[in-house]
Amino acid sequence: MEATIKRDTVRQDHFRNLAIIAHVDHGKTTLVDGMLKQSGVFHERQTVEERVLDRNDLERERGITIMAKNIAVTYQGYKLNIVDTPGHADFGGEVERIVQMVDGVLLLVDASEGPMPQTRFVLRKALAAGLVPIVVINKIDRPNARLDEALDEVLDLFIDLGATSSQLDFPVVYTNAKAGTATHDPEQPGANLKPLFDLIVSTIPAPAGDPDHPLQLGVTLIDYDTYVGRQAIGRIHQGAIRNKQDVVVLGVDGVPRRQRLAGLYVFDGLKKIPVEEAAAGEIVVVVGLDEINVCETIADPEAPEPLSFVQIDEPTVAVTFLVNKSPFAGREGDFATSRKLGERLTRELESDVSLRVQPSDSPDAFLVAGRGELHLSILIETMRREGYEFEVSRPQVIEREIKGVICEPVEEVVIEAPEAYVGVIMEHLGPRKSTMVNMQPGADGQVRMEFHVPTRGLFGFRSEFLTNTKGTGVMYQSFHHYAPLAGEIPARLRGSLVAFEDGESTGYGLENAQERGDLFVGAGVPVYAGMIVGEHARTGDLAINVCKKKRLTNMRSSTADLGIKLTPPRQLSLEQCLEFIGDDELLEVTPQNLRMRKAMQPYIPR
Repeated sequence: MEATIKRDTVRQDHFRNLAIIAHVDHGKTTLVDGMLKQSGVFHERQTVEERVLDRNDLERERGITIMAKNIAVTYQGYKLNIVDTPGHADFGGEVERIVQMVDGVLLLVDASEGPMPQTRFVLRKALAAGLVPIVVINKIDRPNARLDEALDEVLDLFIDLGATSSQLDFPVVYTNAKAGTATHDPEQPGANLKPLFDLIVSTIPAPAGDPDHPLQLGVTLIDYDTYVGRQAIGRIHQGAIRNKQDVVVLGVDGVPRRQRLAGLYVFDGLKKIPVEEAAAGEIVVVVGLDEINVCETIADPEAPEPLSFVQIDEPTVAVTFLVNKSPFAGREGDFATSRKLGERLTRELESDVSLRVQPSDSPDAFLVAGRGELHLSILIETMRREGYEFEVSRPQVIEREIKGVICEPVEEVVIEAPEAYVGVIMEHLGPRKSTMVNMQPGADGQVRMEFHVPTRGLFGFRSEFLTNTKGTGVMYQSFHHYAPLAGEIPARLRGSLVAFEDGESTGYGLENAQERGDLFVGAGVPVYAGMIVGEHARTGDLAINVCKKKRLTNMRSSTADLGIKLTPPRQLSLEQCLEFIGDDELLEVTPQNLRMRKAMQPYIPR
């Protein structure tokens, strides 16, 4: 491997722009780690943490990539601009934009799992854009690896997605990303990632474009730096760009805005380095342009020509963000007004093209639409950590009228679970209007099932699924298509335990309440009337007093209070809370707590 070379020594035919796409947790970011280490970005004694590109706290906690990241490595005189993309379909808007910035893709597939729902989603976008694919079968060291079967399934997927004859003739390389090795023959273990680098250089085409043509730069990503402000990341499709140059920004509406660059950077390893000029084929970072946004074109003022961008898929799920009006409003958050909430949601629109924000009839409510529950929950969690305090409603699907018929989103669900739980899984998916597409028994006692289920039928199912499979089942879901309304789907079977008195929960009150269902709060927790403190064991809600105190009398037993035994409360995550709440309930989100409550205030027990 050679050391990093300077931008001005790289010819256009020595650029390779590629994206790494895969299902979530198939090893994209780990493979990028290995490519960075073996290309000389880190020196030999440098301590490098795992998944170095996952810089966001949420990405590290969840082990997934949420935002696309750019890096550049140098190999034998070639500069490889690599984009690490999210693997979850909820963040597919990132993938849809990235395909316009690259000429080829590395499709990573787990050797034991094979193609999964998100694999289909990201590959469909790449093939439709005409990108050149390289298939990487990863995790070949796993004891249950199925190399031949996984490759056959990939080929079937290519055919199913309508790949061209040239795309079907894809090269294959086998890797162990964690060990940093690659090989063309799985029987002969590799020593490093050189076979992968060689394949990239020989297979991925050099970027097209004429450096002498008037400038056309498509903005694909937006980054932010506290020192220089908004940074526009994109590829130069035509022409060249110079630092401090006057340019015209062409928005989606086609109205030109004349501005001047304040800085020009290119990627070098994990860093951005300043340059004076960059030409067609390079991926650059531009700063100093006011209100620059994704899907806009930076063009030559003398001959402004806009670029065409791919159509971003519309959102499928929506929630309502409301100003917090619970009895505990304003106690824990730094930003709690409708103005602050509206400003923050508008700012999110600047970098997330998959999101939609619409004002409602009330000035205190905003309708926010996204690509799925995870997409919206990541936004909610991010705002919560920034100090915002607000409430959200139960997620609702977005219906569409197609050829005069009202249709709803349908998801592809892949479930892997022990054979003993197949019956109970199908029993619970049946009322949710599911359709079984495929079922394959595995050699290790696991069964893989594929279903098509309406999105609204999956609300609240994940927690049921984990309970029914005793935590041994794995479930993946991805948007598949729109279909006519499937009919009525039964709501949550069990009701809520609702506090009907303000105060602090006591052991005595909770001891009586836990006989009625599962509790969400422990002793000594402040509660208010209308707050949901547990899940009722039966249908319908039950008003309960968890603040009840034991009456004091002159006749006291020294061991009377030792008999109180409380079951530990169930701690619900943000996604579990969104799944749990009903149409007449809200989730109160603050930097310190998640509280569910009845929407009606003041709460009147029925």
